[in-house]
Amino acid sequence: MLHIVACIKQVPDTKIIKMNPKTNTMDRRTAPAILNPYDAHAVEEAVRIKNRYGGHVSVVTMGPPPAVNAIKTCIEIGADEGYLITDRRFAGADTLATSYAVTKAIEKIAKIKPVDLIICGKMSIDGDTGQVGPGIARRLDIPPLTSVNKVEEINQEEGTAIVHRKLEEGYEVVKSTLPCLFSVEKTINEVPYSPLPNMLKAARYKPHIWSVDDLEDVDIKQLGLKGSPTIVSKVWAPQKPAGGTFFEGSPAAQVEQLLSVLFEKKELFETKGEV
Repeated sequence: MLHIVACIKQVPDTKIIKMNPKTNTMDRRTAPAILNPYDAHAVEEAVRIKNRYGGHVSVVTMGPPPAVNAIKTCIEIGADEGYLITDRRFAGADTLATSYAVTKAIEKIAKIKPVDLIICGKMSIDGDTGQVGPGIARRLDIPPLTSVNKVEEINQEEGTAIVHRKLEEGYEVVKSTLPCLFSVEKTINEVPYSPLPNMLKAARYKPHIWSVDDLEDVDIKQLGLKGSPTIVSKVWAPQKPAGGTFFEGSPAAQVEQLLSVLFEKKELFETKGEV
């Protein structure tokens, strides 16, 4: 039976969050915590693959105890099992330390049920790095397929997967061996409203909660701040640009105003040198 693990993260809603002007850091208390939108699409794709080929979907996340709410959201989407690793020793982790901790959790999950496929969101909206997924793949020594926007086929008998990747210059069709890791684009699917049975299951669901001591062969030096070489010296909100020029009057009058501005700035449109 195909076992898919979706890696998720609970993040602050960046549409609402504010910056602390004194510390120049994000004030996470100003915004509600939500399931990272990219990860919602990852879980939805995992559920679609399960429904298409049969299987089991587990979700795993690292975070504080309230991150169980993100797992419950995944159960609503259609995941079967949820694992939360939470411990003060995970605090302050950058992408390197996070990928290490989540890898250790996946290794323990794999001992319970062998893992065939790992799916992550392309990135988290509070970090925008896109590094954790490939970091997990590197640590597990499996192929990472990034920017996936379509899963064409999962062939369990041959142990292969065919996906479409979204690139800057177009699209790429890739065939990979299993197990492998996908990091997916938002365009890969639409996350529908959860059916009532899933919502009822999520309301009652209690995920597995592990601390550092529950994981195996963990190097404490690679966790949290100790295992994070990245240093954020300062974060600040960019200044808002000055307001534009509003043209008023009839359409003809607005066209004249626009042309006068363009003529004033004509040097911006002049070609320098010979072609």
